[in-house]
Amino acid sequence: MAPADVISFARGAPSADILPAAAARDAAARALENDWQRALSYGTGRGHPELCEWIATELHGIDSDRVMVTNGSMEAAALLFRYMVEPGDRVIVEQPSYDRTLLLLGRTGAELVPVRLEADGIDTDMLEVALSGGPVKLAHVIPNFHNPAGCTLSNAKRERLVELAGEHGFTIFEDDPYRLIRFAGEPHPTMLSLDDGERVIHASSFSKTVSPGVRVGYVAGAPEPIATLAKRGSEHYISPNMLAESVVLELCRSGALSENVEFVNGALRGRRDALVTALRERIPEAEFVVPEGGYFLWLTLADDVDTGALLEAARGHGVAFVAGPDFMLEGGTSSLRLSFASVPAERVDEGIERLAAALADVRSATFA
Repeated sequence: MAPADVISFARGAPSADILPAAAARDAAARALENDWQRALSYGTGRGHPELCEWIATELHGIDSDRVMVTNGSMEAAALLFRYMVEPGDRVIVEQPSYDRTLLLLGRTGAELVPVRLEADGIDTDMLEVALSGGPVKLAHVIPNFHNPAGCTLSNAKRERLVELAGEHGFTIFEDDPYRLIRFAGEPHPTMLSLDDGERVIHASSFSKTVSPGVRVGYVAGAPEPIATLAKRGSEHYISPNMLAESVVLELCRSGALSENVEFVNGALRGRRDALVTALRERIPEAEFVVPEGGYFLWLTLADDVDTGALLEAARGHGVAFVAGPDFMLEGGTSSLRLSFASVPAERVDEGIERLAAALADVRSATFA
């Protein structure tokens, strides 16, 4: 019989105990006192102008006409794909990659061209081979603490990607929601900051630094595509959520955002460390890159393991994860994604103990 409580490594969201309830409450009160007219009214498709300015100045050192605030970074991706990608266009996608990105791109009718990931990000040699096969419209890249792979794109590969985009005339969509969720290592430059040819469109989100429920993200790039996306956004929803953006702006200005990032990073570092220790002790065969930040760890098991079957067995042991094929155009049957964001450190070892028991059940059934 399965345990009454499920330990879930499936959801890419922090557990409630590390959400900034008090800081968000105070920021909301200040927003409704100081910015209530804007917070409670329609805005423009570009979003809250002062939040655009803060993002442009404090996060990227660019002009505010290069920033658009959206209802989460996934909305930015959806708008970009809808208005930039046409049926038959060739689009580079990392393998593995975020499952919802693959879903959105699949709906465009584009030809998705898979390029494998290495420990330091996308395989640029394989990418060059793909570029030799015909024109590419877009390359989707998650540079920091990849979802689901956990890896981080090296500086050399960032520079090479920007060079290739200029040489071959494609756009890089730098999908970077985990950038500030860093536990180790030095920050890497964004590809947006390396780009002189206006070939990079960068997206990020406050869902990871404030909370998933705030639904505030942004996109940054050259003025012309940002203006086009803002126009398209206003045609769909008039304006993004101005109240949420006012609250986020208060968190940014007050310093509460920085304080929360520091707190969350400490909590997630402890969860990551507990997960790595538990995996090495209980499933020593597992291969993985130790993530320097973010929420996720990508686990590869022996070839005889089908993680779809493992997921079924895991349910009986009260533990959940996402099987690898969800993040792949093909393959991934021996891999799985674990999110450490939603599991308190003191419960991680028990969760991996349950996963190891499920793995033993699958192997017993295979060789029975």
